[in-house]
Amino acid sequence: MHTREFEYHLPEHLIAQTPLEPRDACRLLVIDSRRQGIAESRFSSITEYFRPGDVLVLNNTKVMPARLPARRPGGGRAEVFLLKDLGNARWEALVRPGRRVLPGSTLALGDGITVSVVDKTPEGGRVIEFPSGEAAERAMRDVGQVPLPPYIKTALGDPGRYQTIFASVEGSVAASTAALHFTSRMLDELKARGVSIEYVTLHMGLGSFRPISAERIGDHRMPAEYVHVPDAVAHTVNQARAAGGSIAACGTDGVRALESAARGDGVLLPYRGTTDLFITPGYRFKVVDRFITNLHLPRSSHLVLVSAFAGCELVREAYAFAVKRQFRFYTFGDATLVL
Repeated sequence: MHTREFEYHLPEHLIAQTPLEPRDACRLLVIDSRRQGIAESRFSSITEYFRPGDVLVLNNTKVMPARLPARRPGGGRAEVFLLKDLGNARWEALVRPGRRVLPGSTLALGDGITVSVVDKTPEGGRVIEFPSGEAAERAMRDVGQVPLPPYIKTALGDPGRYQTIFASVEGSVAASTAALHFTSRMLDELKARGVSIEYVTLHMGLGSFRPISAERIGDHRMPAEYVHVPDAVAHTVNQARAAGGSIAACGTDGVRALESAARGDGVLLPYRGTTDLFITPGYRFKVVDRFITNLHLPRSSHLVLVSAFAGCELVREAYAFAVKRQFRFYTFGDATLVL
């Protein structure tokens, strides 16, 4: 398939710049792939789509304060954007201005911490080295900033609004945006309905911000991301499926975590490692029966995944409906339930 098939026109004013309050106040676009239907609802009503015995799987990743302001030796400004902990006090990072920060350079981060640029990455980033692992943690704690997506131009008053209420395992550079809508009240209501709430971890990298540049979908490669599906989650999901329950994932990240750990026969296995799973039309979903997501960028792997589940034509119709109805798009925008 050509990547251009996943383009659509979005007026710029529909890109949400700030989150709504309360968290569950957004609208909900419902894409029903079974009935080939499109409907509008409210996110606060999403609990009505769950039944006793169902399972909702959430991603408990926590966004790192990964943007670190820096200074070059001559005093010029720079920035280090941490992407992945490589161990031994080394990190994969993006560095700006890249053309002036080459291997062998040093950067001052503040609070007396200096990092060394030791190598380039194949993608054009850098490998940087801190004096110690503790120094990296201190730099993020003292000077680090939340790495909002580039299409958000409005400063975020409360950095906590770019974290889910259950974020607990730090390591991501992007939030599980569909899960930003959940409140404690909603989770309690789901539990009261007999729904099991389970948590996996998938740390999202820079690929969450970047559209697909390849002309053909099959030529795109997803960057490897850390994923952990605990034993208890696999057990609960398998039991629910055997009893006829529905498995819902929150976020395309949640979908990829579960599908990466699934056997061909649909049995979910415990897993800790990495995944580069790219779900495209024609993929046979093994575990996930439905999922919650947001409204995504054109040419993005997220939009391709939604289309793989619901069908390209129905998703095109749904996005045209959302534009016409003035839905709010992207990170702080409205939610979608894909059935």
